[in-house]
Amino acid sequence: MDVINFYGYNFRWLNLLDLAIVIFLIIQLYRLLKGSLAFNIFLGLLCIYAAYFLVRALKMPILTNVLQNFINVGLIAIIIIFQPEIRKFLLVLGKKTPLSKDSFLTKLFLPDRFKSYKEEEHIINEIITAIGHMAASQTGALIVLATTYRVKFDTASSIPIDGNVSAKLIESIFEKNAPLHDGALIIVGNKILAAKVILPLSENPNLPTRIGMRHRSAVGITEHSDNLAICVSEERGTISYAEDGILTQDVSLEELKVKLYETLVEGL
Repeated sequence: MDVINFYGYNFRWLNLLDLAIVIFLIIQLYRLLKGSLAFNIFLGLLCIYAAYFLVRALKMPILTNVLQNFINVGLIAIIIIFQPEIRKFLLVLGKKTPLSKDSFLTKLFLPDRFKSYKEEEHIINEIITAIGHMAASQTGALIVLATTYRVKFDTASSIPIDGNVSAKLIESIFEKNAPLHDGALIIVGNKILAAKVILPLSENPNLPTRIGMRHRSAVGITEHSDNLAICVSEERGTISYAEDGILTQDVSLEELKVKLYETLVEGL
């Protein structure tokens, strides 16, 4: 049966599928934009679209033409205004494709038994050791692990390192009187790429008001990129991490180690 009759209206299965896809996309956009400054703009655009379909159904030609022209021009404005959100949405969507790193097909053709995790385990142990020592001494730190691609940052303010990941090197960089302790440390693969990196601050109004610039930077760098940012609070010595724009606070070393394994090992 290709056609469904509902109170005198005929619907095809493809119409229902079309509606389901639109609802799914709207829900994903809502989850992506909720809590951001772009959320109110998103609601305004939904109201305009709803008004357009209403006046068209009521056969009001003047308002229909006005809203139609506004929507046509507004598509370009949407791309400009929501450029960071569109980028993040496509990034999240790409993770769920059949060929993404977490998909069944990828795991089928790249089984775990053919992988060697010795290097990743060494990096995780070095990071955990450094984080543990800095948390105990209340040494503030911000470490960014670039997972799928090289994180973009301001090279003018950063200091290139290009050194192997080691606990002693990480701790020496964030030592309170060291010249490189301000800013973030960037790790790409098995190398410390740079230190003293200035990162963008998150503008999410739902973040706790008591957090400082270090934590806001951690959230900011993960809002539009597929990275993991780890923070050590200088005031309390607590450990937090940010991923996909979400800040998880007061985690234990064991919880952080699990997250690092998920990012560096299971994410391969």
